[in-house]
Amino acid sequence: MAPKAHVGVTGLAVMGRNLARNFARHGYTVAVHNRSSAKTKALVEEFGHEGDFVPAESAEEFVAALHRPRRLIIMVQAGDPTDAVIEQLAPLLEPGDVIIDGGNAHFTDTRRREAALRGHGIHFVGAGVSGGEEGALNGPSIMPGGSQQAYREIGPLLETISAKVDGTPCCTHVGPDGAGHFVKMVHNGIEYADMQLIAEAYDLLRRLADMSPAEIAETFRSWNTGRLDSYLIEITADILAHVDASTGRPFVDIVADQAGQKGTGRWTVQTSFDLGAPVSGIAEAVFARSLSGYVGLREAVEAVHAGENWLLPPAERVRFVAQVEQALYASKVVAYAQGWSMIAAASEEYNWDIDLGAMATIWRGGCIIRAAFLDRIRTAYADNRALPTLLVDQQFAQEVNAAEDAWRGVVAAAARNGIPAPGFSSALVYYDTLRTPALPTALTQAQRDFFGAHTYRRTDRDGVFHVRWSGDRAEERVH
Repeated sequence: MAPKAHVGVTGLAVMGRNLARNFARHGYTVAVHNRSSAKTKALVEEFGHEGDFVPAESAEEFVAALHRPRRLIIMVQAGDPTDAVIEQLAPLLEPGDVIIDGGNAHFTDTRRREAALRGHGIHFVGAGVSGGEEGALNGPSIMPGGSQQAYREIGPLLETISAKVDGTPCCTHVGPDGAGHFVKMVHNGIEYADMQLIAEAYDLLRRLADMSPAEIAETFRSWNTGRLDSYLIEITADILAHVDASTGRPFVDIVADQAGQKGTGRWTVQTSFDLGAPVSGIAEAVFARSLSGYVGLREAVEAVHAGENWLLPPAERVRFVAQVEQALYASKVVAYAQGWSMIAAASEEYNWDIDLGAMATIWRGGCIIRAAFLDRIRTAYADNRALPTLLVDQQFAQEVNAAEDAWRGVVAAAARNGIPAPGFSSALVYYDTLRTPALPTALTQAQRDFFGAHTYRRTDRDGVFHVRWSGDRAEERVH
């Protein structure tokens, strides 16, 4: 077979198939391969009219179909299946060839794979791809890591098939080795937090303001014309307006209240511990999904501690709706600020030199958290690349300050009425913690020194100290 394909895709489940079609629609010749040749054949038979596909039944055929330097994308399940495909393909490749992993791999696996293949002269790119199956077909947000040289080879292809906002591709080189998969992980973590906050807003409007799902849908549609304009708000309005055909009830009422997860939110929280970068909003969203699955536990506690349903007086409901919008917006700023702070911490830890403003740029389209809000984050980092947190950007700071009273009122109303709002509450706690000049962790550190001689620093002079608590209680300078 004479090499003719510009790019290859192996792994033709929905995401891989749609990426292959996206490349073909943009004029690229695409080699396609799957462990089951039936999927390869089905793709060509059903979508062959969309462009030029080169089907391959074996790994050898697949690699042989590609122009050099070969550029091939792996779209298989993360973990061992990805390693198995790499082990199959790598011996068939030559120095200068590029393997792109477009799955949701853990960034530490990507770092390991990149280092191993670099030793053989093969470029390995861990590329986060966001937007689901629709994005994969029509333009996703793409977050490739790896070497600059690798990006020179694959960047033009990926930018061509990515989403565009104001003519700018939602794709850029994120940084070395695992940087691409890291920011995709954090993107998904922010997505968890955003979805949790939206769910809490819905719950409060329904249970305290006595609004129907259809009425809340209209409220969300109104919000989507303003500063909360986003894909998630848009689809939430559609969901709340939908009526179940078989029962005539609001669709949201026939969906079991147990939310699943695929792991990226959990990875974000676990990694935040290692980096010492608090992402409490993401953590609460992960915990909320986990707790929702404990149906037996929830039923047992409800049987003993069932609460009453309270409603606001009708005269207060319009004002409360406006307060919820304020609380949602302020909490959203905090959630995104936490995500960006975590990316900054990882960039420093791993020497990735990630452009934080560029992450906002490529998330404006194609991905799940796409929103008008992200253009303002891009602007904030363009104005000050060393911005320590979004909360000190002048415009965001003014808006959060303006929302503070309403935000506190919503959190208080939720607490008074027994309505769980962990996203709103934890965001407010994070905000209050950062703005408090003296935290009670002074006492915590003193306790650590008392029982474990863990030492402490003083507020009035430099150095590290310890009190001989079990002896004469004199202070000694450790260093």
